[in-house]
Amino acid sequence: MKQPLISIIVPVYNVEKYLRQCIDSVVGQTYSNIEIIFINDQSPDNSLSIIEEYANLDQRIKYVTQDNTGLSGARNKGVSIASGDYLMFVDSDDWLDLTTCNFLVKKINEEDYDVLFWSYVREYENYSLNKDILDKDASFDAVQSRNLHRRIFGLLGNELARPDHADSIVTACMKLYKTAIIKENAIKFVDTRLIGTEDALFNCYYFNFVKKACYIHQHFYHYRRDNLESLTSVSKPNLRQQWNELFKIMKSVIDKFSLDESYIVALNNRIALSTIGLGINEMNSTNSYSKKIQNIKSILNSEPHKNALRDLSLSYFPIHWKIFFYFAKHRFAIGVYSLLLAINYIINRKK
Repeated sequence: MKQPLISIIVPVYNVEKYLRQCIDSVVGQTYSNIEIIFINDQSPDNSLSIIEEYANLDQRIKYVTQDNTGLSGARNKGVSIASGDYLMFVDSDDWLDLTTCNFLVKKINEEDYDVLFWSYVREYENYSLNKDILDKDASFDAVQSRNLHRRIFGLLGNELARPDHADSIVTACMKLYKTAIIKENAIKFVDTRLIGTEDALFNCYYFNFVKKACYIHQHFYHYRRDNLESLTSVSKPNLRQQWNELFKIMKSVIDKFSLDESYIVALNNRIALSTIGLGINEMNSTNSYSKKIQNIKSILNSEPHKNALRDLSLSYFPIHWKIFFYFAKHRFAIGVYSLLLAINYIINRKK
């Protein structure tokens, strides 16, 4: 059996508290034919010294220090260095099960998949929660992979029953990619500072070239949620503008690849559902009550959201989300604010 080389790309910035656990999880993989690429994104702490310490002990480790370009730039740099047949991304405050690569290679040797993806564990300070991407193991042929591709753009039909799963398959971290597909098609991460989140757009491009995919119902990846530096409870003042830019680029991808009408509907649903994220972002701001109401009203009245909410079908939603989106459709900002209070309370209680 062929033993493919797997490149593991780890962008590093200001994570000395967590970095050793991450490194131990990748150098300790039971599958040994790997290269580990650390991109030190001008980290101001002691992270580089930790990387150098491990690199002196393990020749599979490569590392580069570059001017700070953010997560997207660091990942792109890692891809440019990668020489593996396949590659994966691991954030430097997260970690992998030690058997991850071994399991993935067994799957690759069974079938020539273009992408493998799996579930993860949300790791809080005092407890862990499994997060399932799908309900069971599944393989996808070329036709079925198109549905995966469409889902990255947004949800359709009964998928809307779980709006909290809207981005369940878009993350770049819980996936094994074919390096050749990325490099031959010049697929890159767009700067997070421009679009708010980089993973969805990267996968919008990548999955256009996927002919065979496999989901593994295992929780290989451990996503740290007790890192106060990275929690989503920090308000992002430019998020609305960034997401609007993301939506524009996603629409351009649909046009570029001549994707069908289902992608347009899915993207409109994504825009409508983004009301939740934008609203929570506003709730986490330091604005006064009246300013928050004003900003929520502005979101609901903006052209992309007003149109997307108008066309959003409520029939698949459970009752609490029906009420939320009914208020949003009718631009009832105080009602939306009240439900966001409850949503934000539940989110913060879980942290």
